[in-house]
Amino acid sequence: MSERRMIQESYELFLRNRAWRICLPIVLKRIVCREVNPMKHRLKSFCVGLALFAVVGSVAAQESPAILAGAELTRVVPSGFYFQGLSAPTQMRNSAAARFGRDRYVICGLVDTSGYSTDVRAKYVGFLITDSPITVGGESLPAGAYGFGFASEGKLTVMDLGGKDVISVAVTNDKTLRRPRPLMMAMDSAGLRLYSGKDYVVIAAK
Repeated sequence: MSERRMIQESYELFLRNRAWRICLPIVLKRIVCREVNPMKHRLKSFCVGLALFAVVGSVAAQESPAILAGAELTRVVPSGFYFQGLSAPTQMRNSAAARFGRDRYVICGLVDTSGYSTDVRAKYVGFLITDSPITVGGESLPAGAYGFGFASEGKLTVMDLGGKDVISVAVTNDKTLRRPRPLMMAMDSAGLRLYSGKDYVVIAAK
């Protein structure tokens, strides 16, 4: 018998065997499923990771600060500020503000303290307004309007409108700052810096 004939008869015998005809599709299906399922799992994991990355990126973009200038700055800085029984005019040239995300603001400014007593002038130099909770030098500060000053050497003290201390945090001296100003804001990797001269504290959104 020729080799070709033997191959043909073997193939016909294989086709007549009902068990193989039933089992072969099942075996093939299992093989395909084993290949497809890991691909589906990898695709699902990739999609979940991509979604999480998008959410984290969106949150980070919403919370990153933008320092205001020009008309944007003058629109949000008040012309005067009330503290401990008196209202004092804002030194507009020494004011600063930043927006966190779309509509969260932190506003700071020095005021003319000439109308205050010596004791108040020793501890109070300006105001800090925030419309949402923040951290100042790592300490939590609720939304509100506050006075601040540098009564203690090397520290920024934030007070309520009645003059009571709310938080007191250490300042950092920036020896590399070339052009210090009485008050200004600058970007920081953790949020933004509020400067008084070369000393600063970091403000961050909560």
